[in-house]
Order: sequence, then structure tokens, then C-alpha cells
Amino acid sequence: MIFLFLVLQVGQSLAAEKPSPETEDKPGILERPLMERYVLDELKSLRQDLLLLKNDVTRDLANTQLQTADRSLEYTTDTVNNIFFIITAATSILIIAGWSSLRDVKSKVDELVDSRVRLISQGYEKRLAELEKKLRQRTDQIIQAQEEIALTNNIHSLWMRSGLESTPQSKIKIYDQVLSLNPEDVEALTYKADAALELEEPQWALSLCNKALEISSEYPYAYYQRACAHATLGLDDQAVDDLTKALELSSTYVDEMKEEPSFKSLSENERFLALTSHH
Repeated sequence: MIFLFLVLQVGQSLAAEKPSPETEDKPGILERPLMERYVLDELKSLRQDLLLLKNDVTRDLANTQLQTADRSLEYTTDTVNNIFFIITAATSILIIAGWSSLRDVKSKVDELVDSRVRLISQGYEKRLAELEKKLRQRTDQIIQAQEEIALTNNIHSLWMRSGLESTPQSKIKIYDQVLSLNPEDVEALTYKADAALELEEPQWALSLCNKALEISSEYPYAYYQRACAHATLGLDDQAVDDLTKALELSSTYVDEMKEEPSFKSLSENERFLALTSHH
């Protein structure tokens, strides 16, 4: 655009210097070459100015890019220096606090974590041990209950069989089976003593009753059967004492006392009569 402007200026100057009509037909010999020389010089000057302008712009652009790179490098350098300063300060603080290196920090953290994990593990191990103990106890209780149920069922079936037997010998065999399952079955000992009396074995019956009362002194039927054994052996006072104790524990034996064959020898005993009359 500068070039066009200069060309227009030159054209206007030539128009202003246009010769008069009188001299137009007589141009000077040197006028046109000088004009061309002038225009060429101006064009050359413009080209040189443009070249200088281009060089200046290029130089300014290069200087700007260089300054930008310098600033970026300076910023990066400052940032890295600040990071190193922070790391150095943190290390100094750690050293002042008693941790001489990052290895010490790691070891202390590991120790803290290990101790905490150990405490948690011990707590869970203790809980698991308690739970295992409770489960074992519960399992033992279940097994024991199952065994007791099975034993009870077997004994119950034996008692049902004994009710169907008619002879004392067969009953005694069943009572022995009950006692093999439960040696301290007071009821089985007492009913076995009753069967022994049916076999006319009062001493054996007396021994069985004594054994039953050693196991349980509050079982009234054992006293009643022992009274029968004493009466059969002629021990009237001991028989009445056993009847008195049996009635203290249960008054349901009064009618049986009156009809019991073993107590025929007590029919004239005053104490016996007093017991049967007061109940």
C-alpha cells in the first residue's frame, strides 16, 4: 500500500508539472528518461525500506520468543528450586523430630501398623476362640441330649415290655436291662425288689430297697417295698417305721396297705392299725 501511495503521489506531481499547450508538442530531450530514473529510485528506496521493516519485525519476533523461552525456563527453574526447598525443609523438620531419614519413618509406620494389626488379630482370635468354645459346648449338649433321648426311649420301651410280662423272672430280666442302661434307676431297683418278694426272696428285696434308698431317700415306694420285706422277715417295728415314712411322702398307699399279703402279720399291731385308721 505504501508503494501504491508513492506511485499516486508521483503521478500527481507529473500532472502538476504538465507543460502548456504551446510547449506540449516540443518536449525536452532529457525529460522522460529522468522521470523514469526518478521512479526507479523511489521503487528501490521503497524495497529497501520494506526489507529493513521485515528485518526489524523478524528481529523483534525472535527477541520476543527468546524472552518467552527465558521466562518459561526461569519459571521452571524457580518451581524446581521451590520443590527442593520444600523437600529440604520437610527433611529438616523430620530430623528435628527425631526421624533421621525416610527409612526411619517407614520403619515407625510399619511398627505402628503391625502393632495395630496384631491387636486386632488378637481380638478376633479371642472372639473366635470363645465362639468355638461355645459351639463345642453346644455340640456336646446336643449330643448328650440325643444320647439321653435315645436312652430314655430304650428304657421306656423296656418298661412297656415289663408291663406285658407275667412272671417275676421275666420281669427281673427286663429290670436288669434297665439297670444296665441306668444303674441308678431307683424305680427299677424298687420294682425288682417287688419281683424278688414274689419269688419269696425277702433278703434280696431288702437289699435292693436299701440300695434304692441310698440313691434317693425321698422315693416313697422304696420305703413301702422295704416295709413288705421287713414284715416278711418278722421285723414288725421296722416295717411300721417304713410305712410311716412312706405315708409321710405319699398317702396313696393306705388302701394297698390294707390288702397287702405281706402285712398280715401286722394285723394286730397297734401302730399299724393306727396308720390305717388315720388315713
